Amino acid sequence: MPELPEVETVLRGLRRRAQARRIVAVDILHAGIIVGDMEDFISRIEGRTVVAIRRKGKVLAMELASGERSEPVCLVLRLGMTGQVTLQPVQSPLEPHTHVRVKFEGGREELRFRDVRRFGRLSCLTREEFDALLKTLGPDAQQVTEEDFLAAMRGRRGAIKSWLLNQQGVSGLGNIYADEALFEAGIHPLAQPEYVSTASARRLHRAVQKVLKRAVNLQGTSFRDYIDIEGRPGNFLQRLQVYQKTGKPCRRCGSPIRRIVVAGRSSHFCPRCQHRPRHVAQMRGPRTTLRKRP
Repeated sequence: MPELPEVETVLRGLRRRAQARRIVAVDILHAGIIVGDMEDFISRIEGRTVVAIRRKGKVLAMELASGERSEPVCLVLRLGMTGQVTLQPVQSPLEPHTHVRVKFEGGREELRFRDVRRFGRLSCLTREEFDALLKTLGPDAQQVTEEDFLAAMRGRRGAIKSWLLNQQGVSGLGNIYADEALFEAGIHPLAQPEYVSTASARRLHRAVQKVLKRAVNLQGTSFRDYIDIEGRPGNFLQRLQVYQKTGKPCRRCGSPIRRIVVAGRSSHFCPRCQHRPRHVAQMRGPRTTLRKRP
């Protein structure tokens, strides 16, 4: 699933290739991707120019304005699990599962939204509606201050891995970078935030920032579906320390990486570098396994 580094990479690509361009036509090939009425969605977007591109966490939006007096609107793109946003020549063959085509003035290029599993969504919101959406999210994980990060952790129970994935604490982290940040900070995924020392919490904040910066610089992580707007995969896969490394030796100490299930999600960690604390969250499902998933 695309997380903050992948969405940030798409944002940077859109700023280079789509900002200041005028949308002349929108073609919807699968209406289920659109939130709300399809015809209304099209009418509110066509004829407008991309004036800004914004992101918070994993939510991406293109701000659109027209030369008329109508208020700007935001084209919100949520990539879901397998969503892809690419900029391609209009005449290039359509790939399977391409659901939306946004054509730009000049007739040579178009933005395409492709999603194999169809969990992604596109919506058109007013600026006020978009701002209200952003308020439901915690601070952006790439920008959150240490003070706000510690305040968000304070008093939280349950597994710290679950807290990192909850977009109301900090926004933008998913399974990959939560595992990597916890390893970087030396914190067990079942540790409870309220029992994590201030020193460890500060170390985790630094780890989140460090891991995200590395991943953004390498255009994110690609396993199967994620690509940038040019159709290129991310380059962070080879830098992963624990995510999906079950049974492989830890690059620090050599211990086999283990996998547990936390709140229904796989969590990967080193049992030696990330000691199991005295206070741990209750866990459902299998506790550990050294087998690789097929």
